[in-house]
Amino acid sequence: MFAILKKEFNSFFASPMAYVVIGIFLLLNGLFLWVFKDDFNILDAGFADLNAFFFLAPWIFLFLIPAITMKSFADEYNSGTIELLKTKPISDWQIVLGKFTAALLLVLSALIPTLTYVFTLFKLGNPIGNFDIGGIVGSYIGLCFLASTYTAIGLFTSTLSKNQIVAFILGVFLSFILYYGFDAAANSFDQNTILQQIGIHAHYKSIALGVIDTRDLLYFASVTAFFLFVTKKRIENE
Repeated sequence: MFAILKKEFNSFFASPMAYVVIGIFLLLNGLFLWVFKDDFNILDAGFADLNAFFFLAPWIFLFLIPAITMKSFADEYNSGTIELLKTKPISDWQIVLGKFTAALLLVLSALIPTLTYVFTLFKLGNPIGNFDIGGIVGSYIGLCFLASTYTAIGLFTSTLSKNQIVAFILGVFLSFILYYGFDAAANSFDQNTILQQIGIHAHYKSIALGVIDTRDLLYFASVTAFFLFVTKKRIENE
C-alpha cells in the first residue's frame, strides 16, 4: 500500500496537478474571502468568523477533488497498466487504499495554508482572540471528513470510464447529489429529516457547529468505506 501511496503522491507533485489544485483552491478562497466585495468578504462582515470559508470550501472541493481523482483508475484502464498493477504482490485493497490516501493527502495539503486565515482572524478579533475557536476546529474536522468522502466518491467514478473527463463529470455529479441533492429534496418535502440525514450537508453542518457527534463521524466513515468497497469490487471484476 505504501509503495502505491508514495508513487501516486509523488506523481501529483511531479506534474502541475498538485500545484494547480492547491493554487486554485487558495486563489478562489482568497478572492471571495478577502478581495471581492460580497457577502463572503470577512473584512466587510463586521465580526470575526470563518463561516464564509467553510461554506465555500465544500463547493470548491466539489470540482477540485474529482479533478484530482479522475485519472486514478481511468488512466490505468486507458493505458492498460491496470493488469500490470494487479499482477504485482499487492492486494486490490492495497491498491485502492494507496490511491485513496495519496489523493486525500493532496487535498489536505491544500487546507494547511488556510490556517493563516485562523491567525488573521485571531488578530482581527476585538479584543484580539475573540472568535469561536470551537466552531472553527469543528468545521475543519468536518471539512477533512467531507474531503475523505468526496475522494472516495471520485475514486469510484474513476473506475466507471476510461475517459478522465467522463470520470470527472460523474464524480462532480455524484458528489453534488450526496452533498446537496438530498437536502434540496428534503426542503421540497417540508424539511423531511430522513432525506436530510441521508445527505452529506446535514452532517457537515452539524460538525461545523463545533459539536463532534459520533453519529456524524460514523456517517462520513460509512459513506467513505462504502465507496472504497465498491471501488475495490470494480477493479476486482476487471
